[in-house]
Amino acid sequence: MNVVRSAAADFDRGLRMRSVWMALAHEDIGDQHKRTTLGPVWLLINYLAFAGTFVVMFGDNRSVPHFAAYVATGLFVWLYLTEVITQSVTLFNREEGFIKGTTLPLTVYVMRMTMQSVIRASYALAGCVAILLLVRTPLTVDWLWSGLALIMIIVATPAAIMIFAVAGAFFPDLSFIVQNLMRIGMFLTPVFWMHPGGGIRGELYRWNPFTYFLEMVRQPVTNAEFPVTAFGICATIILFLWVLATLLLGGYRKKIVFVL
Repeated sequence: MNVVRSAAADFDRGLRMRSVWMALAHEDIGDQHKRTTLGPVWLLINYLAFAGTFVVMFGDNRSVPHFAAYVATGLFVWLYLTEVITQSVTLFNREEGFIKGTTLPLTVYVMRMTMQSVIRASYALAGCVAILLLVRTPLTVDWLWSGLALIMIIVATPAAIMIFAVAGAFFPDLSFIVQNLMRIGMFLTPVFWMHPGGGIRGELYRWNPFTYFLEMVRQPVTNAEFPVTAFGICATIILFLWVLATLLLGGYRKKIVFVL
């Protein structure tokens, strides 16, 4: 119970300081594109270039209905998850100076990165919607389920960041392991391919947790249906992430400064 109370106190202090991490997140985005002509619009251009390349190169894939929409939504979710996971591993190491020099709760750094990731993703989302409209994807009320799915992913983001940030602080080599795994994971996750039925790819589809995060966003758009299984599995994963994040924060928040 002391661990839970410690984590709750850190989260409470961090959330009360939302003006701080929101301002820092916006400043980070501005600094990343400082002195560029287009500024953060480059985030939109980068997504459109990446997604457009795959749609053009593999656009004749007749085995995947609404292939352009399938790729656009799948790639959007995958890029967001990849950025969150790979960047969170080194979060506390990047913020070492602030952590050692201030008394800010760790939640501030977690929420700062969460806000930054959401802002960056909003530009990619605009590009994703543009592609969907360009290829005349049927607009249905089921798209609202995709909106709910995105909210669930955002809710899971701080927990995932906390878990990987704590793990990365204790195991610096984890950043290289995660980067390599995420590169390989792009091909093991149905970002561009569909459920093949059986075989190894079928097992990868079934047991890959990223599959369900992609599908709960994608299926309402491409199939106009509510993906019950995907939502159920993702809700379970998100609950697990928050329980683990709470335990790690409560148990190690005072030790992080000594391992950096």
